[in-house]
Amino acid sequence: MVQELTEQEYYLLKNSFASADFLLKELQSNPFAKLLVYKQNQKIIGYLYYSEIYERVEINQFEVDFIHRNCGIGNKLLKFLIDSVEKNITLEVRQDNESAIHLYQKHGFKKVAVREGYYHGTDGILMERRIK
Repeated sequence: MVQELTEQEYYLLKNSFASADFLLKELQSNPFAKLLVYKQNQKIIGYLYYSEIYERVEINQFEVDFIHRNCGIGNKLLKFLIDSVEKNITLEVRQDNESAIHLYQKHGFKKVAVREGYYHGTDGILMERRIK
């Protein structure tokens, strides 16, 4: 788990993901922000950015490099998060992102609500995983 990226990790992230500058700003300004990264051969190929807000966790952004998708990396990041926190976890996902929805359902997330047109005309699905 990385809360403050080292300079080397930041450049690894920046070389892999266009969202690196946004993530760095979020980590510096949001006191609840945390970041999990998955590295392979000294390259960050996946990350999970979340906020731990008192009694719950919210997944803000979750991405695996395109060529490494469907290799279990997202599964490992999500499982690590679930095993690390004993709190309810919420997230929002595009309705047309079927692979992500399937991954979340596999880990016990349930559909809670729909936000119509939230993603520029595409519905957003609010999902939650409650602790048992």
